[in-house]
Amino acid sequence: MNLPFIGWHGVITIVLYALFILGTTLYLATKGVSRKSLSSFYLANKGLGPLLLFFTLFSTQYSGNTVVGYPATAYRMGFAWWMSVPYMVMVIVGYMLFAPRLHVVSKKFGFVTPSDWFDKRFNSKAVTLIATLLMAYGLLNYLLEQLVAMGQAVAGLTAGVIPYIYGVLFLIAIMLVYEWMGGLKAVALADFINGVVILVGVLGFLILAWVNFGSLGSATANLAQIAPSKVVVPQIESSMNWLSYYVLVGIGAAVYPHALQRIYAAESEKTLKKSLMRMAWMPFATTAVVLIIGIIGTQAFPGLDRMQSEQLVGMMANALAAKSTANYWFMMLLFSGVIAAIMSTTDSVVLSLSSLLSNDIYGKIINPKADEGQKVLWGKIAGIILVFVLLLIAWKPPATLIEIFTLKFEVLIQVAPAFLLGLYWKGLSKTGVLWGMIAGAVLAGAMTFTGVKTWHGWHGGVLGLALNLVVAVVLSFIFPDSPEEQKGAEESYAWTVKD
Repeated sequence: MNLPFIGWHGVITIVLYALFILGTTLYLATKGVSRKSLSSFYLANKGLGPLLLFFTLFSTQYSGNTVVGYPATAYRMGFAWWMSVPYMVMVIVGYMLFAPRLHVVSKKFGFVTPSDWFDKRFNSKAVTLIATLLMAYGLLNYLLEQLVAMGQAVAGLTAGVIPYIYGVLFLIAIMLVYEWMGGLKAVALADFINGVVILVGVLGFLILAWVNFGSLGSATANLAQIAPSKVVVPQIESSMNWLSYYVLVGIGAAVYPHALQRIYAAESEKTLKKSLMRMAWMPFATTAVVLIIGIIGTQAFPGLDRMQSEQLVGMMANALAAKSTANYWFMMLLFSGVIAAIMSTTDSVVLSLSSLLSNDIYGKIINPKADEGQKVLWGKIAGIILVFVLLLIAWKPPATLIEIFTLKFEVLIQVAPAFLLGLYWKGLSKTGVLWGMIAGAVLAGAMTFTGVKTWHGWHGGVLGLALNLVVAVVLSFIFPDSPEEQKGAEESYAWTVKD
């Protein structure tokens, strides 16, 4: 993202925006939050209303990459990148498969982390440990990505005035302060601010691009002449790859630990369903909009190669900003919002990691006698340490680690059967779900590390999920839980409780 027109103006804008978020969250989101209660700190007392829940889901699902990376992909792929719109809709489908039931169960049994579900449903330390490790791995992967993106965005917005590492340190410090003081309530309020800025920025960018570079119709006609492959129906393998993406992202994003905790944090099942229904429309106001921006970019800056196209949004922003003072400051606001969107994803991941470390590692393994205040404090400290360890990796990442961290959804999606089957079928045994997760993760990992990321268009994570489901079901029939364990599992079914 090269924006040389900004420089020190970018520095001032970022600092003021970050301080505004910090001041607002500290003033509004720390009251009523107990830093000695797991539920209060990590789940905002399970009282997120429709507005905050909607925006925290929105800002978590749409990061800065949506604004910067998706238009570049649309530039290269053309209308085939329309797949990005329905696969974001599929995330909501993924939620609806299990979220309402899981919310009701979490309310009854006082869940704080996703691992609490595994404890209650399967009563197996091995199942809980493997699931926690898979979820923690996915979170660490996601956090590393966001730290790298944050550094690149700051360096680009300030034209190098703020070096990569110092910009990240400043923004991380702001984030950790409001997160330390206000927990999920502060994170949700920051998400609300960032979500509004991103929505206004993306729609405003589209209007300015349409007016200054030409309409979608003229860009499409131009593409049909210079690159007809970008406007035709994709080949069958590409279509299979679309379907694979729908499963991988739709289910994988829905079982992210920070997404699951927002399910727990909703004030009611009705609030959760209302927020998810609203979220189903957001891909058309975000992903579809940036797709159009990318298509218009093919007319504004034709002939870019792959690396050059990655700078498309920055190039369009430069051209727009040069046209008027109003455009200039609007672009400034937009890209501050991009950085803020990365922050809002990062803070959610850090908070979720902290909860896993405090409740599931420290509270259940290291010091089972610890009170909730000790768990929260330990989770905060451990989370900060992890952030700075990953920051060192993100600064100068070794090639081997980058290869390891290419796995994300492929591994994370393997915990999905524990929710998708476990909430509906009492016959799912701890043996079946344990070996299903292991088999799926091994297959997905083996395909990634051998360079075979897809097979006939299907991702390794999706093939791993299919194997996972087969193993879980077959072994559940061969090695069922005892009648007493199955009776205990029935307590976990949402239809036995009322919200």
